[in-house]
Amino acid sequence: MTRSRWIRSAAALALLVGVCGATFDDTRSALPPPAPRVPVAKGRTLFADDFSSSRLVGWRTDQPKVWSVVRGMLRADLPDHKQLRALLMAGDSTWTNVAIDLDVCMMRGVDKGVVVRVLDGKGLGIDLRGGEYQDLVVYQGALPIGRATAINGNGTWNHLRVELRGTHFKVVVNGDTLLEREGRLYLTERGGIALPAYTGGSGQCTVYYDNVVVTALD
Repeated sequence: MTRSRWIRSAAALALLVGVCGATFDDTRSALPPPAPRVPVAKGRTLFADDFSSSRLVGWRTDQPKVWSVVRGMLRADLPDHKQLRALLMAGDSTWTNVAIDLDVCMMRGVDKGVVVRVLDGKGLGIDLRGGEYQDLVVYQGALPIGRATAINGNGTWNHLRVELRGTHFKVVVNGDTLLEREGRLYLTERGGIALPAYTGGSGQCTVYYDNVVVTALD
């Protein structure tokens, strides 16, 4: 091999190694442990999915390539760019007084949770933030309307329960009630749910969901 060809080959190899090193992240392909099945309070079931099927029956999405079912868990993965979003939606305007139970495990990124009372493109966002935040924030649109401390590490499952009665809401994380208040000024009295994938300021999102159950609070 001539010196010039050797230099070109070495440069190409260095570029390949640099690109692979810049983009490879083993946490993106890592699987969480199986989600624990937290007992759900009895009630008339309106919707339930444990993702034993890959068909996502009853769900609607704005970005289908983001969502997949992996080993009985729902996975959402977004490109590494800031402020990217995707939603997986279920239910409709007939849902009024309901409780939403779900398990969520973040592998990469910060923001995870559920959007409730989704109607006409709007809803109440329940954001369980990891990383340096370690809190729960409730949003109406971009406006934060409630916050509480909530320890939640990546790679661990957390159970969320949101109860909605009229314009009153309660958020329970891992069995602890963290927020409960009247939302008459900003909460509609009906609507579906949405599971979010959001890169936020961290620019990363690989998140798993499981055991989604919606029950009527008659």
